[in-house]
Amino acid sequence: MGEVLENRLLRDQNRIFEDRADAGRKLAAFIRERVRIENGIVCAIPAGGVPVGIEIALAAGFPFTVAVVRKIQIPWNTEAGFGAVTWDGRVFLNEPFVTRLGLTKKEIEAAIEKTRENVRARHEKYTRDRQMPPVEGKDVIITDDGLASGYTMYAAVQAIRSGSPRKVIVAVPTGSPGAIALLKPETDCLVCLNIRTTYSFAVADAYRHWHDLSDEEIRVELGRAKGAGIHRGE
Repeated sequence: MGEVLENRLLRDQNRIFEDRADAGRKLAAFIRERVRIENGIVCAIPAGGVPVGIEIALAAGFPFTVAVVRKIQIPWNTEAGFGAVTWDGRVFLNEPFVTRLGLTKKEIEAAIEKTRENVRARHEKYTRDRQMPPVEGKDVIITDDGLASGYTMYAAVQAIRSGSPRKVIVAVPTGSPGAIALLKPETDCLVCLNIRTTYSFAVADAYRHWHDLSDEEIRVELGRAKGAGIHRGE
């Protein structure tokens, strides 16, 4: 079970990051002071994790890559999910939640296949179908712009673990207590600057400027990373 590191001054605060890039820079500075990392690589979950991850990679001089993970949407509520599919096609289901939802086997299979197609399309779009760089023996930093349920990140951690890294470090600007509790046993270190214990949690509430990133914005970000020599794709 890993340790959880937070900035206690930011506990339960809203609108503390200007945008995702600002959050990434603050996260990078905190990691540099508090976490010892050897032979690191940054894996960012798109879309929101990309600008965050690029700032971490730039500050540390680590290579950067995209780790496509998508939640499996509930048929009648596409904002929520009951599992996730990773870049390598693995499926992770939140079994207790699936039971509570009362989904049929057919509904589950249809939702999984739809998510797999989405992951395949995004992986091709963002990586040109390049394989994930090897992580064996490396300290892997997995990042996103925040953790609500944490299940998408949980799936990413399990997929990365299969590659035999030396350490798995989850680093995010903001997160909920439930997500922290879910991920703590799965990581060597979990860095979350802004833990918010309020009843209603939304990742966007940590940012002064927030919007869903477009594919074009992601392409620009990946081009920036490539130009800086930290990203081999795009």
